[in-house]
Amino acid sequence: MKKFTLMIAGLGIAAATIPSVASAQNYGNWQPINARQANLDRRIDVGIRNGSLNRNEAMRLRAEFRGLANLEARYRRGGLSIGERRDLDRRFDALSARIKYERHDRQGRRY
Repeated sequence: MKKFTLMIAGLGIAAATIPSVASAQNYGNWQPINARQANLDRRIDVGIRNGSLNRNEAMRLRAEFRGLANLEARYRRGGLSIGERRDLDRRFDALSARIKYERHDRQGRRY
């Protein structure tokens, strides 16, 4: 009886995880919003510390980052829809590209 119960429990767990794995594969390199925010914040911090971002660049990027965080909070109040998720993804991609550009434009901190 114990083996049968364990087998049923194992099948239930397997059945519950298969759809989430399949949906994660549909997004490719999809990351949760909080992970993307943490990654972008870390990249700005690294740019400030190593001098690849000057003060003005860092302030602009931080302001845009805060704006995205505020927009996400507004979206989440009403429940995050697929369209809102896509909008956030697009905006995060654009901010990521700007961070990359600003960190490699050779206008870093002047010593």
